[in-house]
Amino acid sequence: MNRALVFVLIIITLSACTQTGRNEKRMPVARAGDAILYYDEIPSALIEDITKPDSILIIHNYINKWARSQLLFQKAESNLTSEVLKEIVKQVEDTRFNLVTHEYQRQMMLEKMDTLIDDKELEAYYSSNENSFILTSNIVKALFIKLPLETPGLDRIKRLARSNSQEDIKDLETLCYQFAEKYDDFDENWITADRLLFELKESIENQEAFLKRNSFYETSNASSVYLVTIFDYRLRGTLSPFDYVKDDIKRIIWNNRRIEFLRSLENGIYNEALKENSFKIY
Repeated sequence: MNRALVFVLIIITLSACTQTGRNEKRMPVARAGDAILYYDEIPSALIEDITKPDSILIIHNYINKWARSQLLFQKAESNLTSEVLKEIVKQVEDTRFNLVTHEYQRQMMLEKMDTLIDDKELEAYYSSNENSFILTSNIVKALFIKLPLETPGLDRIKRLARSNSQEDIKDLETLCYQFAEKYDDFDENWITADRLLFELKESIENQEAFLKRNSFYETSNASSVYLVTIFDYRLRGTLSPFDYVKDDIKRIIWNNRRIEFLRSLENGIYNEALKENSFKIY
């Protein structure tokens, strides 16, 4: 072990023993150019147990890494032009300005902004802005099943897949959990027809005609049978169902509130400054 490292470890060990609960002068551990690394800047996790076999190596690596970064920074600072350094200072100041402002706005929003949005408000926005919710894709509520070609009781599964009975649907789920390669009701949510038809692995040229013509569709290949039950659909160019765009509306309303809240916050601070004469134009 080199003498410098031994000295560092002695300092650290003595510091750990003598500085507890006392406000003593900061103890230097290493110097790199104009920079000094102090004992209290070393992460406490590295010096919690100085007796561990690998602790010496870990601390040594930390000091070397610190020295390398400091020396690189000092070399860069001494070789960059004053114009570049001024621009860096400006960027740092701008970043600090934006971070401080953003954090204050965030805290004020958490404390004072009304975030409760009920269904009545969502429905009112939906009704007042129907033209904003025209579908650009065909959407469906559907069930998709993929089964091995030799699935036992396949005809029964097909019959159950056509049924609207809750008992039949439960029986269908039980059978599909046993035999299906894939069974997906998409959480009973609206999905794009593209997403559903992608599962079929075949090209459907006219989606609109397909949806109008089929409430149940079956196709197969050499190894699998594909079953699709379409419970409901909406075509592109028509109004989106409310529940399909409900989350989008909630985000829109929340964002509008955020914008209005931040504008009000800024105006309030500005008007207060005018009132207190802390803002003047010379």
